[in-house]
Amino acid sequence: MLTLKARAKINLALDVLAKRPDGYHEVDMIMQSLELADGIRIEPAAELSVACDHPAVPGDERNLAFRAALLLRESSGITAGARIVIDKKIPVAAGLAGGSSDAAATLLGLNRLWKLEWSEERLAALAVRIGADVPYCLHGGTARATGIGEKLTPLAGPSDCRVLLVTPDVAVPTARIYQSLRLAEIRNHPRVDRLVQRLKWGAVAGIEADWGNVLEEAALPQFPVIAQVKELFGRFGLASLMSGSGPSVFALNPPAEAAAGLLARLPGNWFGCLTRFQAARNEQDASVK
Repeated sequence: MLTLKARAKINLALDVLAKRPDGYHEVDMIMQSLELADGIRIEPAAELSVACDHPAVPGDERNLAFRAALLLRESSGITAGARIVIDKKIPVAAGLAGGSSDAAATLLGLNRLWKLEWSEERLAALAVRIGADVPYCLHGGTARATGIGEKLTPLAGPSDCRVLLVTPDVAVPTARIYQSLRLAEIRNHPRVDRLVQRLKWGAVAGIEADWGNVLEEAALPQFPVIAQVKELFGRFGLASLMSGSGPSVFALNPPAEAAAGLLARLPGNWFGCLTRFQAARNEQDASVK
């Protein structure tokens, strides 16, 4: 049996540049893996199946991990099966790439289980057919993503940075947020080039001067609870940013007292945690039993 970690991600920058004829959007993003992770267990089986302990996660082709398994089997021409079990720790439909990360871990795990020996580049070419974030999740760490998110440039990142993460109890459909975004009316764009330099220098302090997520302009009017989360961060003196299409919101390196105070104020049905930046995927993210 293989056990893998499928890590959450946040966006330190998310800019939308244009809408393509195929419906996708051209983006310029900085993505960062977190210590927070789902657990993925993969074992040999006669058929392909996916199970998850979260009631909102389907076990059919709507599940990106199942879709990844089907696509890899079809593309490789093999007939083997596998049982994939997802231990869900990352909030669902939360702007944290939980489903994409599960799919990436599934590709890596099945590549190993089925002894395909595909390169990461070959897996990435398959991954983009599953979702725009899946190629990034194959490698993780700190990266700049352009195109629809599939063109990746690894970046130097701070060796240690704490992340206070809050997800209110609402699912935000990514497609809905992108469809409602009015590109010509975007007022504040992140300074992505300056962020790249900040990260190279390890300068997290003051990062809010350059970070940004243009999807906030589309998400906050439709989901006022996201504004409530950001207001709560503000009450504790913390600059915050929405991740992805929301509703998750985060702050970097919060004082311990502020983090504890904010987490204590969260409604019982909200998710909140203190986590950390995570470097690119390594051997510790997978084990064999």
